[in-house]
Amino acid sequence: MRQTAIFWPMLAHVLLVYIVYLVMFKRRYLAVKSGEARISQYKVRSTEPASSVTVANNLINQFELPVLFHVLCLALFVTNGVNYLTLALMWLFIVTRYVHAWVHLDRNYVLHRSRAFFLGAGVLLIAWIWFALHLLGLV
Repeated sequence: MRQTAIFWPMLAHVLLVYIVYLVMFKRRYLAVKSGEARISQYKVRSTEPASSVTVANNLINQFELPVLFHVLCLALFVTNGVNYLTLALMWLFIVTRYVHAWVHLDRNYVLHRSRAFFLGAGVLLIAWIWFALHLLGLV
């Protein structure tokens, strides 16, 4: 397996971040255009309309748990730890991030959003455990 395959899930996450930025831009633009908000309301998120603050919150989410994902991908690459299992785990994590973002930006149903989050967090934890075993030479 090519070690560089680990960069594809990373690029998929980068794409997600830019999609969320586009959604935020669109919602903020439409809020100002419709009169729902004034540009000055975007100085502090607490005064931002709900339609766009949700997107801003999701964008923050993309730089929390995914930081551990990106670090792990780079660590796997550097230590030649990329294999079918680790690649599958990384892709599964990315799928959970897309689901989490979709739920958050659509109906924002907290139960579904938290399920996607915890599934992704669990997958990432398993991947970190596998990485530790890899470093110990046990796998």
